[in-house]
Amino acid sequence: MLAYAAKLTREPTAVSARDAGALRAAGFDDRAIHDVCAVTAYYGFVNRLAQGLGVELESRFEADG
Repeated sequence: MLAYAAKLTREPTAVSARDAGALRAAGFDDRAIHDVCAVTAYYGFVNRLAQGLGVELESRFEADG
């Protein structure tokens, strides 16, 4: 699942039915595959939207030091 999410994030044009097949082989049904894809895409969308608007990270989320 994490390899699929990383691939979808880093190189979305490389994702294919073969990747969904690997998830099915690992026990994911179509609904679960959809959910992984949707959540991954949503986080990418929200992060790009925030970056595009220049939203600053709240200080409580910044790394110490």
